[in-house]
Amino acid sequence: MAPIHIDETAGSDTTGNGTADLPYQTLGFALFTHGTAESFVTRKDSAGTYEEPTQSSLKKAKKTAEGLEKKRKKAEELAEREAKEHGEAKERREKLLEESKKVKLLEDSKLPKAIKSKIVNLTELRSERVRVFGWVHRIRDQKGIIFLVVRDGTGYLQVVLSGIPASTYEALTLNLEASVELVGTLQTVPEGKQAPGGHELVVDFWRVLGSSPGAEDAFSNRLNEKSDPSIQADLRHLVLRGETASAVLRLRSSLLSAFRDAMNAHSILEVTPPCLVQTQVEGGATLFTLDYYGQPAFLTQSSQLYLETCLPSLGDVFCVQESFRAENSHTRRHLSEFTHLEAELAFITFEDLMENIEDIICKTVDILLANPTSAALIKQLNPKFQPPARPFRRLSYVEAIVWLNEHGIKHPEEDAEGNPIKDATGQVKLVEHKVGDDIAEAAERQMTDIIGTPVFLHGFPAELKAFYMKKIPSAAGATTFTESCDLLMPNVGEIVGGSMRIADMEELLAAYKREGIDPEPYYWFTDQRKYGTCEHGGYGLGVERFLAWIADRYTVRECSLYPRWPGRATP
Repeated sequence: MAPIHIDETAGSDTTGNGTADLPYQTLGFALFTHGTAESFVTRKDSAGTYEEPTQSSLKKAKKTAEGLEKKRKKAEELAEREAKEHGEAKERREKLLEESKKVKLLEDSKLPKAIKSKIVNLTELRSERVRVFGWVHRIRDQKGIIFLVVRDGTGYLQVVLSGIPASTYEALTLNLEASVELVGTLQTVPEGKQAPGGHELVVDFWRVLGSSPGAEDAFSNRLNEKSDPSIQADLRHLVLRGETASAVLRLRSSLLSAFRDAMNAHSILEVTPPCLVQTQVEGGATLFTLDYYGQPAFLTQSSQLYLETCLPSLGDVFCVQESFRAENSHTRRHLSEFTHLEAELAFITFEDLMENIEDIICKTVDILLANPTSAALIKQLNPKFQPPARPFRRLSYVEAIVWLNEHGIKHPEEDAEGNPIKDATGQVKLVEHKVGDDIAEAAERQMTDIIGTPVFLHGFPAELKAFYMKKIPSAAGATTFTESCDLLMPNVGEIVGGSMRIADMEELLAAYKREGIDPEPYYWFTDQRKYGTCEHGGYGLGVERFLAWIADRYTVRECSLYPRWPGRATP
C-alpha cells in the first residue's frame, strides 16, 4: 500500500489527497484524515526527499489530529442541534400558522369612525383614528410586535401591529410590496424615537388588499441594489418603487412645475405642438420615420418651428414636449426619446436670449429650493447642491478651442468618413483642436468639469449648426459663425442649446438650398418671414439632463420614467 505523502511547503490540507502529486501540508491533518493504520512519509520542502516521520513529530501530530477530531465532533453536534432546532422551529411555525387561521380580525364599529387620508396629510390628524392605504415598504418582527413602513406615493408611514392584529395569518405571512388597508390611532412617536413624519399608526384593524409573493419570487430576490443594470432596466416597473427612483421622479414633477412658474413670471405662454411631423429640424440622419396614412412622416426632433409660428398671435411661447432622435448613441446623457422644454422669444437680441436662459434656470432653482418638499428631495439626492452663481461665464467657441489646447485636451484625428485614425501601434491618434472642429462630448465635459461652473459656449461655426440659425456677418473667405449658444453644466455637459433664428426670407431660402432641403414642406415656416418678420430666437432644454444635474444622477436614464435608448423600448 502506498504511503501518505506530506510536503510541508508545497502540500495542501485543503486540496491535497496524500498522493505524491497532491500531498498534504501537515502530518496532523493526514493522521486526522486517514488514521494511524496508514504509513506516512514527509519532507520539509519540494527539493528534499520523503522520509518516515520521527517519533516526536508523530507524537505532536497525534495531538493535532485529536484536536481536529474534537472540532469535527463538536461541529457535527452543533449541526445536529441546529437541524433539530430548525425542525422544531419549522414545526412551531407551521403550528402557529395553523392556529393563526382561526384568528379573525374585525373592525370594531364602536370605535370612532376612521378618517381616510393620504400619508402626506396625516400630521393634522394626530391622536385621531385614521384609515390609510398603501404598499408594504419594510417589515420588522420584534418579539411578536410587527413594525411596518408603508408608502402610498405621497410619503412613508411607520405602522405598529401588536396583539390580535399581529396574530392573524395575513400578519404572519405578510411580504414586501403587498397592498394593505390600515386603520388605527395616529400617535406621535415617543421622545428619542424616530419615524417618518414624527408619528406612527397603532393599528386596531387592517387587511391585505393585494398579496405579494415570498420565497424565490419575493420582491427582494428579484431586485436589489446589486442587480445588473440590464435586469434593472427590464424591471424598471419595480425599480420605481425604490426610495431613490421615486424621489427622482417626484423631483422631476416639481421641476416641471417650477419651470412653468418661471416661464409664467416672464409672460411666456405654454402651447402644445404636434409630435407627428413632415419636416426635419436637426438633420435627416436622426429622424424616426413612419408611414402616416400612406405619406412619409417623422417623430419630431424639436417643436421649434411650430413655436416660431405662434409668436405673431401669442407672443413669447414655450412647450414641454417629447422629442425623438434616432441617434445610435449610448452615452450617459443621451436618450432616443426625451422631454424637451423649448421656448421662442420675439423682438430680442442674442444677449437677451442668453439672459433669458440664465434667468429661467436660476428662477427654477430658486423656486425648487424655496419649496420645502422639493428642497428636501434635492437634499436627499444631492446633499452638496448649491444654486449656480450669476452671471454665468461666457466663452466663445474660438476661446474654447484655445482653452482646450492650453489645457492639453485633445481629440481623436478622423478620416474623411469620420472614423478615428490609428498610429502604427494601433492606438488612436490624438490631435489638438482647431477652429472648425466640432468639440466632442468628452472634451466638452472635461472642460466644463475643470471650470466647475455653468458656462455659455457661444458663436459656433455655421457648418456645425442647423440651417435656421442666424449668422454673424464675416469677411469673404473667413469662417462664418452663428449667434448660437450651448449652456454647459458640470458633471452633465450641455443641457440647453439655443440660437437667434434667421429673420430674412431670402437668407432662409438660401439656407434651404445650401442644405439640400426642399422648401415646399416648409411653406408655413417660411411665411413667418413673409408676413411681418422680426428678430427672434429660442432654445431647447433637456429636462432629463437638467434633472441629472440638480439631482446628481450619473445618467439621464435615471431621470426618465421609462427611458428609451438604442435597443431599449421595453417595458
